[in-house]
Amino acid sequence: MDTSSNGLTPKQRRLVGIAVIATLLAGAVALVLGALRENIVFFYTPSEIPADIEGRPVRLGGLVKDGSVRIDGLESRFIVTDGEAEIAVSFDGALPSLFREGQGVVAEGRIISGALTASNVLAKHDETYMPREVAESLRDKGVWQGGDS
Repeated sequence: MDTSSNGLTPKQRRLVGIAVIATLLAGAVALVLGALRENIVFFYTPSEIPADIEGRPVRLGGLVKDGSVRIDGLESRFIVTDGEAEIAVSFDGALPSLFREGQGVVAEGRIISGALTASNVLAKHDETYMPREVAESLRDKGVWQGGDS
């Protein structure tokens, strides 16, 4: 029987090496998945917002509710709706020039105390465009009747 100074046969050394590599690889995959989970931003409409989303990054899409926009300098408050649910949005910055009530909007930020604190607000850029995710979700709910996005 051929053994080295540590008492392991070549076959046993290979198995130990494979086990060490598999453990390191599993650890690396776990770290990558953990980092992605913290940094990935999911798209939701107001009725799709999960209860456990508090504090995590989110992209919220829908229509700006008529009569809900309040602007004071660079601070703005408005409500995004999908026809079934609504969520209040606060944004501290300049709104896009095409931002209007009744129009499609995507707001990126974090849900804090049941409202979205937005870090970025995107408005549709012309009369026929709406982000595909927003259009599909609103069309499924029977709210948005626009053309193809």
